[in-house]
Amino acid sequence: MPADPTSPSPSPSTAYAQLVRVADEAGAIADTGGFPIPADSRAAAVLILFGVLDHLPSDHHAVAVSRDLDVLLLARATTLRTHPGQVAFPGGRLDPGDDGPIGAALREAREETGLDPAGVDVLGALDPVPLGTSGHVVTPVLGWWRDQTPVHAVDEAESAAVFRAPVADLLDPMNRGVTVVRRDGEEWRSPGFVLDHPTGLPLVWGFTAMLLDGLFTRLGWTEPWDRTRELPIL
Repeated sequence: MPADPTSPSPSPSTAYAQLVRVADEAGAIADTGGFPIPADSRAAAVLILFGVLDHLPSDHHAVAVSRDLDVLLLARATTLRTHPGQVAFPGGRLDPGDDGPIGAALREAREETGLDPAGVDVLGALDPVPLGTSGHVVTPVLGWWRDQTPVHAVDEAESAAVFRAPVADLLDPMNRGVTVVRRDGEEWRSPGFVLDHPTGLPLVWGFTAMLLDGLFTRLGWTEPWDRTRELPIL
């Protein structure tokens, strides 16, 4: 049932408290089918960074979140060998000098988007998630953008764009569906999100969409959506 546009929206502080709770509980946010993590997996981390938009709030009146709550995303360069052009969270492999997954997530976010890690409140790390297509095991790190700084694609050979997506847009049932990959007689279905954004990069799918979908479910933010609607992978 759609939200009543005349009813008051939750404040960003409500979302912050819910994120803190999920971070404290830790655990998994993505269903990987129970596959074990291979011993030779390479460790990586992503920063799932929420904040409050200073402009362009969502037009969707969500039940669970305010219109100005957002999450930081980037679009990978189309020239990259792996996952070219896909929308992703800032992140990457752990380097020897990193202070674990949290240190790696903050370092990668700074290198990719130019944000100042000093303005990020790290809420906690969730259970690692295996990413079989690349041989990585990825730790999602939840963060809250306390003191915001401008962001941009620091290295255009790595990222085509950096942008802040209103969470209410992602929760809007009209912007949700599934992506379907069919290969060699097999079929893989996973969540997808359509974004109407000036970057012209409308689809969030694959690993990033799986994390968003699982996190929204854990937070209790998910609105009923059509799980039979197929979104084309362009």
